[in-house]
Amino acid sequence: MANPKRVHIALTVPDLGAAIHDYSKRLGVMPQVVAPGEYALFLTPILNLSLTSAPGKPGSLRHLGFEDPDCLQMSAESDLGGIVWERFTLQQQADEIRTNWPKTNWRPKDGS
Repeated sequence: MANPKRVHIALTVPDLGAAIHDYSKRLGVMPQVVAPGEYALFLTPILNLSLTSAPGKPGSLRHLGFEDPDCLQMSAESDLGGIVWERFTLQQQADEIRTNWPKTNWRPKDGS
């Protein structure tokens, strides 16, 4: 069997601070990455959840995806329903996070 893939869900939230508090309670973990007021990333053994702030707008789905340790290059494609699915390694995601929020300087450990 291939390496397991962690499911990725990317949401926009109207209040990032409140969402961090809410999802920390729901998931039982604190975020691995926080760019204050802009972005947060939660990792559990089965879920990779990213939250992006969109003040004044209702929460919404940005995209779905899979964290795939065998992925050679980050990619995105739409399914038949028009939902965007990304595929990436955790390191590729970390590189993207550092590009968008360089002050986070997050470097994942294996499996986290």
